[in-house]
Amino acid sequence: MKRRTFIKRTAPVAALPVLINGMSIKSHASSSLLRMLAAKAENDKVLVLVQLNGGNDGLNTIIPLDQYTNLTTARSNIIIPSAKVLKLNGFENTGLHPSMTDLQNLFNNEASLNIVQAVGYPSPNFSHFRATDIWLSASDSKQYISSGWVGRYLDDAYPGFPENYPNTDMPDPLAISIGGVVSPAVQGPEVNMGMAISNPTSFYNFAAGITDPVPNTPAGKELEFLRLIANQTDKYADRIKTTYNASTTKTSKFPSTGNYLADQLKIVARLIAGGLKTKIYVVTLGGFDTHSNQVSSSGGTETGGHADLLSKVSIAVGAFMDECNKQNMSDRVAGIIYSEFGRRILSNASLGTDHGAAAPVMVFGTQVNRTIIGSNPTIPSTVTVNDNVAMQNDFRQIYYSTLVQWFGLSKTEADTIMLKNFDTLQIFKTTGSINSLAPAEITMIENYPNPFDNSTTIKFNTKGGRVVIRIFDPIGNEIKTLVNKTLPAGTHEVVFEAHSLPPGNYYYNVLSGNSSISRVMLKK
Repeated sequence: MKRRTFIKRTAPVAALPVLINGMSIKSHASSSLLRMLAAKAENDKVLVLVQLNGGNDGLNTIIPLDQYTNLTTARSNIIIPSAKVLKLNGFENTGLHPSMTDLQNLFNNEASLNIVQAVGYPSPNFSHFRATDIWLSASDSKQYISSGWVGRYLDDAYPGFPENYPNTDMPDPLAISIGGVVSPAVQGPEVNMGMAISNPTSFYNFAAGITDPVPNTPAGKELEFLRLIANQTDKYADRIKTTYNASTTKTSKFPSTGNYLADQLKIVARLIAGGLKTKIYVVTLGGFDTHSNQVSSSGGTETGGHADLLSKVSIAVGAFMDECNKQNMSDRVAGIIYSEFGRRILSNASLGTDHGAAAPVMVFGTQVNRTIIGSNPTIPSTVTVNDNVAMQNDFRQIYYSTLVQWFGLSKTEADTIMLKNFDTLQIFKTTGSINSLAPAEITMIENYPNPFDNSTTIKFNTKGGRVVIRIFDPIGNEIKTLVNKTLPAGTHEVVFEAHSLPPGNYYYNVLSGNSSISRVMLKK
């Protein structure tokens, strides 16, 4: 059995024998994306992936104030009081949960937060495990891919890996998970770079080069390969300890206790400041599966379990950015805050929300465009348990935009890694100005009649170019693509025939250039 074949078939688990502040550090030694990033020596950009496990309630995180009346009807027992919603400069119809003051500061005062509205994918899956797989692999809903979006990048950039690595050109692991299992996002298409050493005796034997002879059999070759990986892991562990101890924390904003996400990001900041060349960091915070007790039963709805979680996120990211600023490294660090799905529009009787579809994603860093991409989700006046936030932006557009705008890949390279072409979103600065966004390419959209019986006409105005119009059911399943072609500038109309569909709310999404707008329509 070839070594690469063997490691491909082993479980994707890797752990460095390192504890920093009582937290395990796990290394993604190599992957296709990561090797490409390392090969671009002129690019010293770092990306931090912040995963909120469980499915974050986006409607109580980024609050659509222009939909507040209908939102109150849909979730009267958990709605955040409008007077307590945190304002966002320049966006009077959108606000933040009251517990997110540090993120409000990043948006209003430091121009270091970008919000992408209603992020999802067609035909969403509501299983935590499958939805997470989809987000990490960047696959279609019905597509099963074993590699991760990060891991597909440069599978050939380090020929012969893992032999002869680490080396002088790349002494460091290319991705690190803090305090959790190795993220499948960095699984390469052929070679699984995950390894684990948990036995101290074995660890010290490897460090001293002491090994028992192996038989000349396939099993012996596999054991020899595992020893090679273990030896590399030891070297990465030493390197991580050295760089961690080479820096000190300069901000006072990291809480001393009680914030697991802040603990992780504090370590990330020290590793970056200490000189580690790692390109990707993965941190996580769980608890967002808020089927019950999302808000306090005795206090205000702005308090409770969800408020506590969002406070941890806000404080942790705010402290991390302050540390990056004080370490003079903020211009080369960016992060993406995401969850595997959102929650339903309608709240339940247990002061919670159930698994939903689209939700906002936040991107932080001094080089992001301080703006909100997309419009507030449209909340129907009458909501059923099946109604979801309609998708406006595909999550893969965020990945695609990050690869092109942040890491400097060509669109051809990004097409290959993301398995297809996606339109970019203007998440990162391209001209140096804070709000360097192109004008919206959809200036008007409506459908009439609404409500309708069997058909309705969608009317929109575009500045010209490719236009895609898709129809979704309340769950988020794509029913039909009405338009997918290049249109001239001007006002256009297209008829949606719905004779065979049952009554209820339906959503249409119009995509043109950098504009993506979703609206609700009601079949009687």
